[in-house]
Amino acid sequence: MPESTTPETTDFLAWTKARGAGDLADKMGIEFTEFSLERAVARMPVEGNTQPAMLLHGGAYVVMGESLGSMSANLHAGPGKLAVGIEINASHTGSATSGYVTAVCTPIHLGRTLTTHEIVVTDDGGRRCSTIRITNLILDQPAAS
Repeated sequence: MPESTTPETTDFLAWTKARGAGDLADKMGIEFTEFSLERAVARMPVEGNTQPAMLLHGGAYVVMGESLGSMSANLHAGPGKLAVGIEINASHTGSATSGYVTAVCTPIHLGRTLTTHEIVVTDDGGRRCSTIRITNLILDQPAAS
């Protein structure tokens, strides 16, 4: 977040789009649709992100979860800080085969040096496919070189 912005004046969804989620998230078609400190939502197409059995690849769920959780942690961290993932886990309980999956990210813990978020991913029918938890470490942002 730029130094001059404050949470009261920032459009968080616009902030995510301006910052970007990275090349991998772009290649996978991850699109943020809602973004705040309390809740972040994104969607991703199943097509193009499948494994040979034509199911959404388990790693695709994890990339989506890390993209949402890390962006959420960086929003919480604020200006001059950088949140980096230090632990992630996922439990896949269903398999999306078509359409889109939607991920909803909510904070479990928002601390001064650590954040933990839970990301629930569902298919178009609302069936839970994966539950992801990510912990991020908040560091001072490195000086530009």
